[in-house]
Amino acid sequence: MAAIVVKETKSVFETGKFEVTAITVKSDIFSSSKPLLVFTPTNPGSYPLILFLHGFSCAGSFYSHLLRLIASHGYVIAAPQLYMMPTTSAMEEIKSASEVITWLRSGLNPLLPNDVKADISKLSLVGHSRGGNTAFSLALGYGRPSLPFSAVIGIDPVAGTKCFQPHPHILTPLSEPFNISAPITVIGTGLGPEKANPVTCPCAPDGYNHAAFFQKSKPTRAHFVAVDYGHMDVLNDNPPGITGLFTNIACKNGKGPRELMRKCCSGLVVASLKAYLDNDQSFLNAIYVDPSIAPVDLNPVELIYKPSTAQGLIY
Repeated sequence: MAAIVVKETKSVFETGKFEVTAITVKSDIFSSSKPLLVFTPTNPGSYPLILFLHGFSCAGSFYSHLLRLIASHGYVIAAPQLYMMPTTSAMEEIKSASEVITWLRSGLNPLLPNDVKADISKLSLVGHSRGGNTAFSLALGYGRPSLPFSAVIGIDPVAGTKCFQPHPHILTPLSEPFNISAPITVIGTGLGPEKANPVTCPCAPDGYNHAAFFQKSKPTRAHFVAVDYGHMDVLNDNPPGITGLFTNIACKNGKGPRELMRKCCSGLVVASLKAYLDNDQSFLNAIYVDPSIAPVDLNPVELIYKPSTAQGLIY
């Protein structure tokens, strides 16, 4: 029986049962330079909606393998290109994301396959790097988003450096918890705070990375750190172009296959959303109890439920 439970739990780290198609939107508020990528199941049904926010100077297409994995478990994912120029301010990024949220209400479902619907009442925010900081900013009300959020997930979120923190300064003061009622999962990397080489800065420096975001989060909250992987290891293996090259050399990368890191992040996102949206805490609890279920080493692993939602389990 125990072996069956472990096998079922491990399934969140593999490709799900739904066929997935990708759609590129270049109309309405989107364009050729700032498109919207949509990853959606093709099977008829209603699926929770994820708004995915890319990292600093990354193209949304760099995350296609990760987003396909997540979508295959029964999620519609909208991944807008929020900016092209690295000089774009964090507040401009937040404003653009808020405009996308408003568009989602009526613009998304007509573009999906026949008999497929994105459930806007189950909208979750998932963001990587600076996109993680944007996700938390939106959840705090910056940009005046027009919809509530069911969950917030940061994948190695970053809020600047010791020398520069973009406005809004959501990590200050560190002792004051976020005023976010939605459940939160923070996924970090062990190599994010390390330099790739002597002339670059850490991509996820201490004091402004996953640890600070988790510290400020209120229950329900979860925290997982992939010890042997770096800040950009959730991306596709070889993103194209100069920007893709930059993502490969700017941050310290892990020595293991990126595919395993993508599977790990996908599984943690899916397990979190099953717990937060469907009240199925079995996957998240199982990973907490036995982190070796994950395809990469996780340490620390922290999980703190609100007393009313823990089904008798308070960690």
